[in-house]
Amino acid sequence: MKKIYVLHENNEWTIHLQKRLDELSLPYELWHLDEGKIDLSSEPPLGVFYNRISASSHTRDHRYAPEFTEAVLAWLEKHNRIVINGTRALRLEVSKVNQYMALNAAGIATPKTIAAVGKKHIIEAAESLGMDSFITKHNRAGKGQGVQLFHSVQALQDYLDGPLFDDPVDGITLIQQYIKAPEPYIIRHEFINGKFFYAVRVDTSEGFELCPADACSIDDMFCPTDGASSAPKAKFEILTNYRPDFIDAYEAFLADNNVKVAGIEAIQDEDGNVYTYDVNTNTNYNSDAENVAGKFAMLELARYLGSLL
Repeated sequence: MKKIYVLHENNEWTIHLQKRLDELSLPYELWHLDEGKIDLSSEPPLGVFYNRISASSHTRDHRYAPEFTEAVLAWLEKHNRIVINGTRALRLEVSKVNQYMALNAAGIATPKTIAAVGKKHIIEAAESLGMDSFITKHNRAGKGQGVQLFHSVQALQDYLDGPLFDDPVDGITLIQQYIKAPEPYIIRHEFINGKFFYAVRVDTSEGFELCPADACSIDDMFCPTDGASSAPKAKFEILTNYRPDFIDAYEAFLADNNVKVAGIEAIQDEDGNVYTYDVNTNTNYNSDAENVAGKFAMLELARYLGSLL
């Protein structure tokens, strides 16, 4: 019997999808790819294969999950299986450099960014960026990993020389233009089957842990925006009557890169300019925000995967 195969490395992030697949009586199987083996001379089973491997897998002691998944995807694609978020999506997931180059090729603005390996070159990159304030982040990250705001090159030097320096798993640190937003929030745009489904306003006043999954917790206290909320509000809020013109560019970008499921994050500066800074191809959804809005992305995703069977 043909099934939906969910390729992943974090059980907590599959629970809501499993619930919806069960609700729709769709046959499925989970492939946990933190480790394993694959006979390259064999043929994969028939079915639909949905890849949701995360760039942050190494933070859960699944260091080689993306590499093993890439091998599995190559095997599936060689045999012409239906793969949702295949090899190209995985390459975008694990490299913000790849993301930015692909976004720029689609005419989508990203913050000015310099990639550097080695502490000496990180400092040189910050100096050449020529900005009073800038942020650093990991090229292969997730969960806001490595995101810190600096207001001087000396502050960056102190961080690099101190005990709190966090070396990226792939060695590449990004030194990036600081986008000062008039209010502390970003907007995450969710896509299913390459089409816009909804947008989530994410409050960043308490930090830069932007993963909307119910299993996530806020443990990073570095924010890309200044200021704080004047009143308590939900961290995640699904927007209504929201479809800016750049959504069409996002959909074209996803089509060009064969990405079917994604969350694309953007921030607006004080002059109204929008910068896109992250593409998540293992996107998660927040149940509290969805219950308020009455829109359920995992249900929509399950229906989409079921239609491909």
